[in-house]
Amino acid sequence: MLKLYGGDRSRASIVKWYLEEIGVPYEFVRLDMKAEEHRQPAFLAINPVGKVPAIALDDFTLWESGAILLYLADKYGAPMTLEHRATLAQWVMFANATLGPGIFVEAYRDREMPRLLGMLNTYLLGDRPEVPESQRFFLVNDEFSVADVAVGSLLAYMPLMLKIGFEDYGAIATYLHTLAARPAFQASIPMPKPPA
Repeated sequence: MLKLYGGDRSRASIVKWYLEEIGVPYEFVRLDMKAEEHRQPAFLAINPVGKVPAIALDDFTLWESGAILLYLADKYGAPMTLEHRATLAQWVMFANATLGPGIFVEAYRDREMPRLLGMLNTYLLGDRPEVPESQRFFLVNDEFSVADVAVGSLLAYMPLMLKIGFEDYGAIATYLHTLAARPAFQASIPMPKPPA
């Protein structure tokens, strides 16, 4: 059985969300990050960088959430063209290499947030007359994919970790609301509790 290594409130929740979506059985191996279990030799044999998430399946190990997501999409998803896979990879890399640092690194946030969220909002509004507006919920081919997990999880973390809302980005707010309604998302991604 596939093992997913992570800690409480870690990026392993991103991989967990996708595993829940695609219905692949897995064992969640919870590491005590405060006790630095992720820095011990047993885990360093799986990920020498000592970070989570990581997966192990038989003799194969893999770390970095984006690489794991793309591997799982290839292994368990429907066959896809090279172009479709490249488009998924584009969005996964955008999430990890552009959106994440642009928003979560404070030194970049003021400059990058309006540009990145503005582009994403415009993209989600989409100029796709062949697709009814009520169906324009997802990033690739108007169907849920690993791209939505990568980008959507980072968007979900923004209000939780940075208290950033999407009042000025209506399409992003709708997109995140659509993702947050998914049972696999609710089982995996921590969301802030509404005030009592």
